[in-house]
Amino acid sequence: MLGKSPFGGFRGLITINLYMEISSIIFIVLLIVAGGLFAKNLKTIIRNIKLGKDLDRNDRKNERFSLMARVALGQSKIIVRPFAGFLHIVVYVGFIIINIEVLEIVLDGMLGTHRLFSFLGGFYHFLIAAFEGLALLVLVACVIFLARRNILRIKRFFGKEMTTWPKTDANLILITEILLMSAFLIMNAADAQLQVLGSEHYTNVGSFPISRQLMGAFAGMSESSLILLERGTWWFHIVGIFAFLNYLPYSKHFHILLAFPNVFYSKLTPKGQLDNLAAVKKEVEMMFDPSADPYAAPTEPEGEPQRFGAKDVTDLTWKQLMDAYTCTECGRCTDVCPANITGKALSPRKIMMDTRDRLEEVGKGIDKNGNGFTDNKALLRDYISEEELLACTSCNACVQACPVNNDPLSIIIDLRRFLIMEESKAPAEWTGIFTNIENNGAPWQFAQADRLNWKNEK
Repeated sequence: MLGKSPFGGFRGLITINLYMEISSIIFIVLLIVAGGLFAKNLKTIIRNIKLGKDLDRNDRKNERFSLMARVALGQSKIIVRPFAGFLHIVVYVGFIIINIEVLEIVLDGMLGTHRLFSFLGGFYHFLIAAFEGLALLVLVACVIFLARRNILRIKRFFGKEMTTWPKTDANLILITEILLMSAFLIMNAADAQLQVLGSEHYTNVGSFPISRQLMGAFAGMSESSLILLERGTWWFHIVGIFAFLNYLPYSKHFHILLAFPNVFYSKLTPKGQLDNLAAVKKEVEMMFDPSADPYAAPTEPEGEPQRFGAKDVTDLTWKQLMDAYTCTECGRCTDVCPANITGKALSPRKIMMDTRDRLEEVGKGIDKNGNGFTDNKALLRDYISEEELLACTSCNACVQACPVNNDPLSIIIDLRRFLIMEESKAPAEWTGIFTNIENNGAPWQFAQADRLNWKNEK
């Protein structure tokens, strides 16, 4: 709410009341528009994820909640790298707790009030001090993150998949957070100065331990100028948050929202245990069923022939597609990938980014042309090459390193299954191994009866 009008008297009171009414109307319209746009984008992303095949991940719920509390809430995999982990936790905690302050701003904007929660008295003073301390820590952490990316140029932030947009996206988010925290502190500093001046509606509501240090810069400003500064930064802060909210669906930072469900639906079986293909299982069952039609192809519920493995994003499961949207592009997976370290084409981060990009492309095609949309493109080859897939050692290092429990290996395995089982494009060395396993029950070219002869050698 504005302080004393420069017009004074009755005219000033009318000006204040008029400002309050117009301000509230504008704010409510902005809130509805921002909320509506976000809901629309969220609905599109959920639709895209549901393009994946069905997968039941509702078992062992106690374990899932425990895992979510430890990994998503407790950031247990982030702090494996202590320095970056600590900075991320600062930003994460700041983001969550400062939302209490955002709630007050939203209510103030709707009701035309100023610092609605000030009735909490001493506890409100404590909250303001905590918010300011966190805002300063978040600001400092974001500056350090910017320096690590653009000055120190940490290796894992770069790679063939980190083109102009991914680099710009990371910097935009960091700069936005710095601006929002700065606006918050400047707003409080102007507010504190107005309290000192005894400006109407700016009653004493807190000590402002951080922003009070900035008050000296505003000491010579007039009351009306201070009011404009306080209101300007208030609007900048909340409109910036609305813009940030609607930027998230286009950014890697959408993991802020998806990390929790993504971790909850993590694979709980041992990392090295691969899932059997239902289509292959049906084929084997048919071989043992004398009454089965050997020429009957396994089909999807809609009647389409079922693929072995995956060629495009619609052949993957909904969880694999959720993984792609949750990817933070931090590069920890690629940083520990032995294939990538030795110069191979494979980058697990690129696998996730390519899957997300292809899914976005398919989703936009459906929006434009309907469910029958086809563009004669696929995730395999148009986005991810055979060379990348064959370079993977299936070691699960990428899965272990991911801070949000993504599983790039499962996507690689399913694409590779399609290559081998549908197109028979296994390397010659692999074909020999497959033949030995089929005939001898082991990768080596020894009969099963001779496999333990090495024990008798002296």
